[in-house]
Amino acid sequence: MFDIERWQEIFDTLRKNKLRSFLTGISVASGIFILVILLGFGQGMRNGIEQEFKQDAATSIWVWPGTTSKEFKGMNPGRRIRLNNENYANSVALFQNDLEFNSPRIFVNDVAVNYGKESLVYGIQGVSANFQFIENAKMVEGRFINPQDESETAKVAVIGRKIRTDVFTEVPSPLGEYIELSGIPFKIIGVYKEYEDREEERIYIPISAAQKVFNGGDIVNNMAFTLPPQEDFETAVSEAIRFKAGLKTYLQQVHTIAPDDTSGIDVWSAMEEAKRYYGLTNNIKIFFWFVGVCTIIAGVVGVSNIMLIVVKERTKEIGIRKALGAKPWSIVGMILHEAIFVTAISGFGGLIFSMALLEIVGPHIEIDYVLNPSVNFNVAFTTVIVLVLAGTIAGFFPAWKAAKVHTIEALRDE
Repeated sequence: MFDIERWQEIFDTLRKNKLRSFLTGISVASGIFILVILLGFGQGMRNGIEQEFKQDAATSIWVWPGTTSKEFKGMNPGRRIRLNNENYANSVALFQNDLEFNSPRIFVNDVAVNYGKESLVYGIQGVSANFQFIENAKMVEGRFINPQDESETAKVAVIGRKIRTDVFTEVPSPLGEYIELSGIPFKIIGVYKEYEDREEERIYIPISAAQKVFNGGDIVNNMAFTLPPQEDFETAVSEAIRFKAGLKTYLQQVHTIAPDDTSGIDVWSAMEEAKRYYGLTNNIKIFFWFVGVCTIIAGVVGVSNIMLIVVKERTKEIGIRKALGAKPWSIVGMILHEAIFVTAISGFGGLIFSMALLEIVGPHIEIDYVLNPSVNFNVAFTTVIVLVLAGTIAGFFPAWKAAKVHTIEALRDE
């Protein structure tokens, strides 16, 4: 039943102690506010890391040659390892049942790039048709390199959207236009887009053309693979680890590299890196929860202390109520009502303010590895409910102390 006199009494008490009530409310609201903001940034870090890994296929595995650091089978350390077409072809044949996409890549250096009379400064890479899917490059115009381009050593090129925007401003479309690579014309057949502008500053040509036209021989700078998607994250990680170990062992044997030499061949797995980063964000999230919960506990303790002060100030009033026949539980209810009201109003105030702040500011935050900080409303709402329950418990003990005050002693209180 709604007791208007009880509410009037609560508001009268709060009005008489405005500063104390305000500071108590601030301590509770700040606890919820800090917790929600910390959880929001924890989720923002996870979003940012996911965005970083979306730049390449989630199951991608990259192989880079390095320099040996250990003597092995009569071979001196310090040897520069070079991958070639045979290494790539044998790797694909050996692990063909494990692969989704695969591509070699070479970097074409010391090549002058020109469009008409304009000199361009962009990187040139020779790749195969599957490289589009490994890099998650989306075509916005035309097409990517295809197997026929490779087999025919076609002089065709695919450019990034940023190159199209910066260079081809005077034509409706760059498709069909020619760029010269060291004086050799290459026809533009497509425009791709990536997640970052810097990755749109590349010119892709068939790897066969890169090797034959620019004297690349059979050298491959690196090899890229993707594995088929799995039902769950842990299975995908274990498959990536297994494939990575097998591929590295094969390449170490071919190039006479010691099994424990970590610098001769470098194999990088996106899934392993994702697991490492996600584990880090989970630890950070746990830390954020710890800090937020400690702040909330501090607020709840503040509520309990304030209620003790309230009981002390109203001791004589409580004695009069008991003398007039007030039951102990009505005294408990009176104190609890105020504690619950202060905790609930402050908690929901902190929740609303923090959620609004994340909603307004979150989408505009541009920090490395932090993207759109947000928090699940159900989690935040549940936290406030738990806070109210904690406030109820915090208020119960002062209320119970008030109920146990002896009537004569209470009336004597000054």
